[in-house]
Amino acid sequence: MKKMIKKQLLDNSPLVRSIIEYQEVCWINEGKSELPIAAIKEVNIEEAIKRLQRFAPVIAEWFPETRSDFGLIESPLQKIPLFKQAMEKRENQKFFGNWFVKSDHQLPISGSVKARGGIYEVLKFAEKLALEKELIDQKESYRKLLSPSIKSFFADFTIIVGSTGNLGLSIGIIGRKLGFQVVVHMSKDAKTWKKNKLKEIGATVIEHDADYSVAVEQGRKEAEKDSFCYFIDDENSTHLFEGYATAAYRLKEQLHAKQIIIDENHPLFVYLPCGVGGAPGGISYGLKKIFHEHVHCFFAEPTHSPAMLTRLYTNIKNIAVQDLQLDNQTEADGLAVGKASEFVADHIGSFISGCYTISDHQLFCLQALLFEAEKEYLEPSALAGFYGPLMIKAYTEKENLCEKMSQSTHVFWGTGGMLVPEEIRKKQLDFGKTML
Repeated sequence: MKKMIKKQLLDNSPLVRSIIEYQEVCWINEGKSELPIAAIKEVNIEEAIKRLQRFAPVIAEWFPETRSDFGLIESPLQKIPLFKQAMEKRENQKFFGNWFVKSDHQLPISGSVKARGGIYEVLKFAEKLALEKELIDQKESYRKLLSPSIKSFFADFTIIVGSTGNLGLSIGIIGRKLGFQVVVHMSKDAKTWKKNKLKEIGATVIEHDADYSVAVEQGRKEAEKDSFCYFIDDENSTHLFEGYATAAYRLKEQLHAKQIIIDENHPLFVYLPCGVGGAPGGISYGLKKIFHEHVHCFFAEPTHSPAMLTRLYTNIKNIAVQDLQLDNQTEADGLAVGKASEFVADHIGSFISGCYTISDHQLFCLQALLFEAEKEYLEPSALAGFYGPLMIKAYTEKENLCEKMSQSTHVFWGTGGMLVPEEIRKKQLDFGKTML
């Protein structure tokens, strides 16, 4: 079956040939429309924002690093002109517009974009349980959740998730803080330090000698056996999606605060590292709701794991990179996914501008270059987005955007890095410097 799929695609597509040769490619969504489908209603995202505000006093008490934002889990939007200059010098070409990093690698609590969706879904589950038992009231402060008795109540429930690392960390940290039992099924790609961090906070880590999809499936099967287990499904969760989408509304506020205009003559380009697709999908969905045709979202994937690109380009449901005989082996552990989320593909496939791939070699080069220029550290997978301006020239020409690029804004979404141990950071950066 795999050989049949590969041959059929190869016979009809030069792009597929480049993909299976692990070349860096950019796919432009020729069938793109300008508005997302309405399955996830704006009211759902607004309710997610309100829910996070209700929990803010509790978050501020548990996590002092959030107090400057009054308990909201948020990251800064930082201009990176020195990195832009370094890229111009490295590539010997001029790049237009203002460049920013949305610093979710600094996101409080778990230091990755997964904090937005993972923490949100755990909080929604906790709220549901506490309201059903009348332990809290939405009209009153949620500080009651700080009570040892409520923590003891949550201890009867187990939250289960399958993860390559960052989602498991986010759910483990907030889940254990609330008092839940937490079980994280982790793929072979997950980094040892992430597994150790989870074990240190009292989460149970189950390791699989297989990729992400197997870890998720095993977690799902385990949760089905016990009515006191709650499974967070990274492949199909609307709650994760809603949590991620709130980031778009925060970004809108930050752009406004910096007096940055987004309209027909001032386009916004957003580059998002993509694994299974939940975080970039939710963020892009929210951005399209706000900025419509004036925002152009691109997903970035490793050359060895282009799961979402393969799914959207071929339009074959449940296709895996292994069906093209790709090995799904990459140092970008958060992006080491063989099969994209069908839920996300269905929701963003109509409006995503495109997908591109990047080699591990370039990830480490960009990691070192960014650190040298801006003193910002991001884990390798988070650097995938920073390759975007090099890959979208054909898109800007097709969309007649070339004359508007001088007034454009480019946002590279940082996805992880704050919790990476210092010795690993140094090793990665030293390695990247040797390749610059």
